[in-house]
Amino acid sequence: MKIIKLNATNSTNSFLKELGQDTALENFTIVVTNEQKKGRGQQDSQWVSEPFKNLTFSVFTNEFDLEIRHQKYLNFAISLALFNTLSSHKIPNLSIKWPNDILSANKKICGILIENNIKGPKINSSIIGVGLNVNQERFLDSLNNVSSLKNICNLEFDLDLLLLEIIKNLKKTIHLLLLNEYLKLETDYLNALYKKNIPAMFKDKNGLLFMGKIIGVSKYGSLQLELEDETIKEFGVKEISFL
Repeated sequence: MKIIKLNATNSTNSFLKELGQDTALENFTIVVTNEQKKGRGQQDSQWVSEPFKNLTFSVFTNEFDLEIRHQKYLNFAISLALFNTLSSHKIPNLSIKWPNDILSANKKICGILIENNIKGPKINSSIIGVGLNVNQERFLDSLNNVSSLKNICNLEFDLDLLLLEIIKNLKKTIHLLLLNEYLKLETDYLNALYKKNIPAMFKDKNGLLFMGKIIGVSKYGSLQLELEDETIKEFGVKEISFL
């Protein structure tokens, strides 16, 4: 394991990708920064983080030899590593909001961005970007559905120790991929999934409102909803949102 600490960078994922173009990266090479100026979330959404208050880091891993058709299990493994770490700190009402946001109650505290390098039918390596709200206390007024560990627990967290705990758990869950423990990963992920089997109102990308309940994740990683007429429909990332 190699940890590279930066005072500031535009994006830790981009930094690792550029580094990998010039040198062979060691498995579990980690880049962590005090200030991320242009953090990215799912599908080019922005991740805003107050400098020196939070964990913004990326991890390179090529430990697994995973077929593309099993890609969802990588997402499960990474999400569970964050979920398990925060569970050990007794963060209340934790859940994973599909595909990989971590919530406390209905407040987002962590976002994950996974970028895979694919060769043939397999994922050759991945860069895992994590933004975890830790000691930040104030957020933009427009971000009314986010929080931090400090706001939730009224405690200051040691960023360095928390990072090492996350990496330790990430190694454990990714090792489950090597052991082909797909059923365990899926069971644990679905047990932690936000609003699973609870009827809720959703909005699709065209603004249409509808009722449904989350029942699972398809073999290709899409979210499965059971609609009011008991039909099952699948949705990709950003195709629907909770109302």
